[in-house]
Amino acid sequence: MIRPCLVAFLMAFVLFSPAGAQPGSAPTIPQSALVQPGELAASLKTGQKPVILQVGFRKMYDEAHIPGALYAGPTGKEDGIVQLKSAAGSLDKSKPVVIYCGCCPWEHCPNVAAAWKTLSELGFTKLKVLYIPNNFGADWAEKGYPVAHG
Repeated sequence: MIRPCLVAFLMAFVLFSPAGAQPGSAPTIPQSALVQPGELAASLKTGQKPVILQVGFRKMYDEAHIPGALYAGPTGKEDGIVQLKSAAGSLDKSKPVVIYCGCCPWEHCPNVAAAWKTLSELGFTKLKVLYIPNNFGADWAEKGYPVAHG
């Protein structure tokens, strides 16, 4: 009897543990590195726009992305990290850079934490991550912030 209960408890613990406790998940990114959607949208109206890298899936980028954003690959996989490093190779590490994904709820995003870690390790000093709590559609496009297609 104890063994089935223990197995059930361990399965429930694994399935329902907060994502913030998992190394490499989006909630591990420091709050100081986050930028809110409204804040980024306001900065896009100024003449001092940051470089924006979309680190999610290509299909999402093609359907809708922040105007001027560069596609940098899904960084939850090694080939996406290679693509990100290639995209970042020509960027000035001392200039503002914002990364975002928006594929799914923040705590489940497979891409932003790996992208943030990679760019931080490469020496980007003004790196921010767009905090998208639900997904790009709900937290950016449906709020009326600018969107480009293709």
